Amino acid sequence: MSETPFTAEGSAALPRSNGELVFNAPWESRVFGVAAALRERGLFDWDEFRECLCEEIAAWEAHHAADDVWSYYARFQTALERLIARKGACSEAELEAREHALAARPDGHDHGHPHEHDV
Repeated sequence: MSETPFTAEGSAALPRSNGELVFNAPWESRVFGVAAALRERGLFDWDEFRECLCEEIAAWEAHHAADDVWSYYARFQTALERLIARKGACSEAELEAREHALAARPDGHDHGHPHEHDV
């Protein structure tokens, strides 16, 4: 697929510094990578995702106080989860179960099982 990479303006724009994407935590780059991989596989196109992300940001802004902690990639992830569920690729319950399983992992073990020689 030769499609223009994800671009958006305003609050839906990807965080950048000097033109480069900015990720403050490893999970942020992973959720972006998942979105890019699913788009490349044809599950959705960037315009469809952008629309879902804008809806998610607007919903968050409508229901949160100005001093609530904002996380672009939390909104990005929620939009991606909703789009995946809407497309029938995975149910919201399956996504939630996976999220809880990943959250239950001990710190430092978010990349799978550590290698024995690393101990």
